[in-house]
Amino acid sequence: MDLLEKAWHKGKNFLKVEYPVIAGGMTWISDFTLVKAVSEHGAFPVLAAGNMPPDLFAAEVDRCIKDLKKPFAVNLVTIAPNFKKHYAILQEKKVEYVVFAGNFPRKADVQAMKASGKKVMAFASTRSIAEQMIRFGVDALILEGSEAGGHIGHVSLIILLQQVLFGLSRVPVFVAGGIADGRMIAHLLLMGAAGVQLGTKFVMTEECSAHKNFKQAFKKARARQAVATPQYDSRLPVVAVRAVKNTGMENFGKLQLDLLRKMERNEVSREKAQFEVENYWMGSLKKAVVDGDVEQGSLMAGQSVGLVQEVKPMGRMLKELVTDAAAELRQVKDNFC
Repeated sequence: MDLLEKAWHKGKNFLKVEYPVIAGGMTWISDFTLVKAVSEHGAFPVLAAGNMPPDLFAAEVDRCIKDLKKPFAVNLVTIAPNFKKHYAILQEKKVEYVVFAGNFPRKADVQAMKASGKKVMAFASTRSIAEQMIRFGVDALILEGSEAGGHIGHVSLIILLQQVLFGLSRVPVFVAGGIADGRMIAHLLLMGAAGVQLGTKFVMTEECSAHKNFKQAFKKARARQAVATPQYDSRLPVVAVRAVKNTGMENFGKLQLDLLRKMERNEVSREKAQFEVENYWMGSLKKAVVDGDVEQGSLMAGQSVGLVQEVKPMGRMLKELVTDAAAELRQVKDNFC
């Protein structure tokens, strides 16, 4: 067994794929086309439910079940308006893996999904949440730092590695946030990661069906331009979202302030306001990814957007990651052993 195979065998065994590299579930991006390409190239694909109409969601899941020869996961966004309907549909489907995203699942959500025969993965943004998810019964954790794109926590990966990865071994721990280089993957594996999750890197592949304007915006973006949304008032809790700064991001700030004013006048409930917040992100992301409106739409991206300036065939992208990771492990061995 070579060094790389030894370093990530735990992740390979859990995901049952050639490379324990998870293509994170990205709303409007991680569709059947991308999922199939990821699967065919040996990595682990995740179908994104987003806030799809339930009938369309069911059809997409069925398509993956029918056409994919290797395992895949379905990403359920717990704060999406259609979450409960998606959850009920997925319980009845022969899908082996489920990833809860957006916010943290309830214990009942985890246990009922496991009872339907599925392996459950969930994100952790602090040590206490990681321990809670394990108590709830998750089969694996995705340790995601705030460098990541989309809905994020508030702690960077470098801190989470020390707080969580070094102290947990009961379940496989995959790490995410700011990863775009095979050499980095090698060192994360040496730290104990079972594998990694990437998102932005998969957007910048030829097989990704995102609009060319969306990819062009990623090409031009610098790491510091991928910023996290603020929460203006605790009365309107907002899960932070990281995206490339544009008019759409500014409009989100204005939406929050408008909703807070309406809440003060009792014109809208907190629940309705939170619904409007999530509805905004789902719609603005579609504007950018599908319609190509990269000014008004949402450019959800991790800070690794500053490390990816080229659209590549997926096979080449993954081969480079794997080759560089293997070479780095050999270099470490030669230098220190």
